[in-house]
Amino acid sequence: MADAEPDETEIEPKSSKMPLILGLVFLLVGGGGGFYATWSGLILAGESVEAEVEEPKMDEAPAVAFVPIEPITVSLPPNSAQKHLKFRAELEVAYGYTSEVEKVLPRVIDVLNSYLRAIEVSDIENPSALTRLRSQMLRRVQVVTGPGRVNDLLIMEFVLN
Repeated sequence: MADAEPDETEIEPKSSKMPLILGLVFLLVGGGGGFYATWSGLILAGESVEAEVEEPKMDEAPAVAFVPIEPITVSLPPNSAQKHLKFRAELEVAYGYTSEVEKVLPRVIDVLNSYLRAIEVSDIENPSALTRLRSQMLRRVQVVTGPGRVNDLLIMEFVLN
């Protein structure tokens, strides 16, 4: 038993993790540099947005007309602090469609009146509500008048009494 041979297991040297760490560092630096180059416009940048936008000349008037909408007064629920909402607006209409939009103006008033009566007081009291209400009303008006006729809804009066 004294002559027992020791186990001859070869101990493999541990592989270095340095190439993996360096690869990861180079990957992060390259990704960050690529992001910055794309974000700042150094690469893959098209023409400047400023070059694409043509400024309107003061001599040229926009080809739009404005169609006024009769004022709408909506009664608010009895438990609210305010009693009435007075709303007045104008439609920015593509110039050739003015008469067509004026013909369907009663439908436009009906749609706006129905929408304003359906909203809740809490929707009106929010400071950012006017922008959201305006976009909702514009979409409804565009559905009633047809595509390409009404460009915008301009709120002239929005008063809570």
